Amino acid sequence: MPRRISCSPIFSFVRHIHPNLKKRADLFTLPSGRRSLRAMTTSSLSSRGALAANNPLRIDHAAYHEAVANAYHPTENPTGALPLNVAENRLSWSDLRAKIESITTEETIAAWVPGYTSMRGSLEFRRAAAHFLTRHLTRCPVDPEQLAVSAGATSVIEMTSFILADAGDAAAIPAPCYPVYSQDIGSFSGVERYDLVTHHEVSEISDGPALTVRHLEHARTEIETAGQRFRMLILTTPDNPTGGIYSLDTLSEVADWCIKHEVHLVVNELYGLSLIDTRHPEIEADYADDVAFNSFASIMADKQSEYLHLWYALSKDLGISGFRVGLLYSHNAALLEAYENLNLSHTVSNHTQWLLQHLLTDDDFMTSYVVENQRRLTEAYAVVVGALKRLDIPYVPSRGSLFVWIDLSEFMDGDSGQADLDLWQELYRTSGVLLTPGVGFGHTKKGMFRVVYPCVSMKELSVAMERLGAFVKAKRQRHGSSTNGDARS
Repeated sequence: MPRRISCSPIFSFVRHIHPNLKKRADLFTLPSGRRSLRAMTTSSLSSRGALAANNPLRIDHAAYHEAVANAYHPTENPTGALPLNVAENRLSWSDLRAKIESITTEETIAAWVPGYTSMRGSLEFRRAAAHFLTRHLTRCPVDPEQLAVSAGATSVIEMTSFILADAGDAAAIPAPCYPVYSQDIGSFSGVERYDLVTHHEVSEISDGPALTVRHLEHARTEIETAGQRFRMLILTTPDNPTGGIYSLDTLSEVADWCIKHEVHLVVNELYGLSLIDTRHPEIEADYADDVAFNSFASIMADKQSEYLHLWYALSKDLGISGFRVGLLYSHNAALLEAYENLNLSHTVSNHTQWLLQHLLTDDDFMTSYVVENQRRLTEAYAVVVGALKRLDIPYVPSRGSLFVWIDLSEFMDGDSGQADLDLWQELYRTSGVLLTPGVGFGHTKKGMFRVVYPCVSMKELSVAMERLGAFVKAKRQRHGSSTNGDARS
């Protein structure tokens, strides 16, 4: 059943995803048991600043930096940590770095770079981005005048929410979903996240997302009964964390419902080029149907509605999150005009735009890059799935993104958010493998974890899976549930 998350406007994420934590100090304890940060004296700050100072961006943020500082190395630190919790793709950076270095040495910086340009992004870059999107992602024409550029996906989400919705309005997001959506839509805009629950077991979404119009009707009833306005519906395809893909039929049906009820439908295609080759011999048995990714842009072109929008960024498909480039695509002229007038504090460096303009318009390189990157993603995904199958751990077959959504509920001591965190901490302490805990994803089932597989090398990923296997076998032996057979050998 769908359920509402009441979220105050300013940095309230931790308070709402940890209702079962025993004491406030636990928020500053790393999975290793070491304290990373103590509650600060904030009397010199505003109430907004005080909340921000004492609420971490995400529950695993400090643990990630601890793990990076103690990173695994086969000879220098063989017992080191293996962080698989931050959504980064490092498999193809060497190719991209060489290309970027050649651009910076061979091209002359354009005359427009040192000055101010449009607050929605320079026209030169928007033309390049439109060309790239049309050729590789949307497969239908993208008008550069209908694009807006901000400093990363977070900025685009924040800006869009601020312009389309008022404080206290609800944005429904199918669960499980990216936890930091709460801050992205709420910290400055005051929009509240509503977790739209469509299933409980991973087996229910093995063939893709389960969202229907019936779920939307139920969500609308709950939201309006609570005295709120159902203002936004946010879908991610391929999904974070499940890797599921929404079919064009589902997207079209949902779009019609949203237009009818004047709900803004925003489709996030952040992972639209990070696709898995489901024909790979080691994973093809997981897929009963051939569901291809199709961009929401084609539906936007057909329906020409002011209530349909698309988000994209270069951070995941290109593995350059540090470049901070996000895009909004919309046919809503008023939204784009407001964006122009509000985006000054979110603009992207002109030098970055100039550099990426040259990258995105090199058709031969980008085509080769996308193909090779998808091959590498598929190989890394197969390593993880192969280990999960051998260990008999349930998971959702992914068709794209950088993730595998896995079910470790078998090893839970209890059914609470605290038990979730205890298992997460135990896995990290004993194996050095740091996953993203399911707390905060809005899912009803406890014991769910997200594995990020392209954030380390293939060799490191294999080591991580070996350690996960040792952890699973030890837990089963301690609980007396170890079974014979190849599945768990």
